[in-house]
Amino acid sequence: MAEESILTDDFLHELMNVGEVDLIVGVPTYNDAATIGQIVQAVRAGLVKYFPRQRAVILNADGGSQDNTQELVRAASINDLQPAANPHALRTLHSISARYGGGPTSGRGLYAILGAADLLHCSACAVISADSTNIEPEWIAHLLQPVQEDFDLVTPVYHRHKFDGLLVRNLVYPMTRALYAKQVREPYPSEFAFSGRLATHLFGQEGWVEEAEQDGAKLYLTISAITSGFKLAQALLGSKTRAQNNPPADVVDALREGVGPLFFSLDHYPAWRSNVSSEPVPVLGGQPEVTLEPLRINRKRLYDLFRSGVDELSPLLNSIVSQATLQELQLLASRAEQDFCYCDELWVKTVYEFAASYHRAVLNRDHIIQALAPLYRGRAYTFLAENRDSQGEEVERNVEALCLTFEKFKPYLGDLWDGRR
Repeated sequence: MAEESILTDDFLHELMNVGEVDLIVGVPTYNDAATIGQIVQAVRAGLVKYFPRQRAVILNADGGSQDNTQELVRAASINDLQPAANPHALRTLHSISARYGGGPTSGRGLYAILGAADLLHCSACAVISADSTNIEPEWIAHLLQPVQEDFDLVTPVYHRHKFDGLLVRNLVYPMTRALYAKQVREPYPSEFAFSGRLATHLFGQEGWVEEAEQDGAKLYLTISAITSGFKLAQALLGSKTRAQNNPPADVVDALREGVGPLFFSLDHYPAWRSNVSSEPVPVLGGQPEVTLEPLRINRKRLYDLFRSGVDELSPLLNSIVSQATLQELQLLASRAEQDFCYCDELWVKTVYEFAASYHRAVLNRDHIIQALAPLYRGRAYTFLAENRDSQGEEVERNVEALCLTFEKFKPYLGDLWDGRR
């Protein structure tokens, strides 16, 4: 991926018009006119209230929106240039919108923001998702202030419902933690902040540029920061809701964006081979809470999709997992719903065997990710069933137990990697 294909002339021209800044808040978009206005207003309010003496820019990195996303951001820019718009600001606050090249992907949008952070020599940059409709001005302070205090990457923690973020809790967080030895609760973050040092480090890495072209660039950023020894923190942002017009994420798409990059990272970050116990990462601003309000989820559908998936995909699974694991999965698929339990150990072995097969490319890699979908549904069923009546503390204990199982069986992944199993 050529750098100039993303950082177009028009994009660079917009940056040159702003000049060097202290702070950047990047908002990647693609057809987000329904939410971008309130996002920009909240970001602007946070910058004016908490950073009145800093030179700052709100940067909308757009993937080619066909609605009026960019026009709404540019309208905010006009207001920002009028002193009356920001009576408490001691410096001009700019809002600009620029299209990056290559088409709309999360990786290209993030790379464009990294490039802006490097080129404008900012000290800190935050990235805000355009679908975070409950964003508060305080989020900007919670993300940027720790970076100004010498952290290099600040990822969020949220107050979550006990059944929210099932993929993160059951795979992405515990496996990232086991592989890279840092307890980052949201390794694939929607909102985060990074230092100019980290931006320059990543922007100059050709290998990372290639990875940014793939789905899951935010996960690569987290892993790169960990493996390169940058200083990490987590910031409590409170609760998180998304735009109501966004459909629920398709399971296969979610696996492609979260799990595919994690498997891919194993070939590029050999640091995972060290058997080091994971270390806590400081959480600033308080501890996250698990909320318990009623939530309807069709557990039986997950169970049925697991059973049919194992039956239909057994020839494919035979090429991905060991015979012992396949037999256990087939036995599990034969059980009645009341007896169904996809236990931690079997789930961890399954995931590690999938990762090793992904490494060896025993099949088309996307087919491997797709084959994981019914098995993940079975694991999600078990998590929902086991925690149906659990309070927040018990849910957290169960997640911690799964994390420790991923860490315990990390040598198993090493053996699979080296062909010893």
